[in-house]
Amino acid sequence: MSTSAIIFMIISMLLIWGGLLLAVLHLRKHPDIPMQQLPDDQIY
Repeated sequence: MSTSAIIFMIISMLLIWGGLLLAVLHLRKHPDIPMQQLPDDQIY
């Protein structure tokens, strides 16, 4: 592998894992509403 390929691989891995980490942190801070708490007209 060339140096540029390794650099791009590291950057893409950081973007993917960073996005996953941000999504998990956001869901921990703002959890989804349970289905039992939704009004009947909002359940599809």
